Amino acid sequence: QVQLSESGGRLVQAGDSLRLSCAVSGLRMINYHMAWFRQAPGKEREFVAASARPGSSTYYTEAVKGRFTISRDNSKSMVYLQMNGLKPEDTATYYCASSTVALSGIRQLDMYRAWGQGTQVTVSS
Repeated sequence: QVQLSESGGRLVQAGDSLRLSCAVSGLRMINYHMAWFRQAPGKEREFVAASARPGSSTYYTEAVKGRFTISRDNSKSMVYLQMNGLKPEDTATYYCASSTVALSGIRQLDMYRAWGQGTQVTVSS
């Protein structure tokens, strides 16, 4: 059974940094693309960042480029999202997800089958 469990979300001030973690079990991570999505209240879930299998390439949405960094440790089955320079508009529930689709679909929400329960990040101004 595949399980993804996010942690690290909390209330921070604008400009602060935060690192989210995702513990993965039930799959061999080296074979999966791993991604972070987020969903703000009243909005659709959106792509944030992805690490393509086995972990050499990364992809980001424009809004977080230069501020967020996705990384993975396949040996520990962990995925991370380092978030620097946080802004109030980064406030959302952040989800970890895994996928085996072709690289062309790595940003597409419906290509991900396994999801965590989410961790809340709130950025105050």
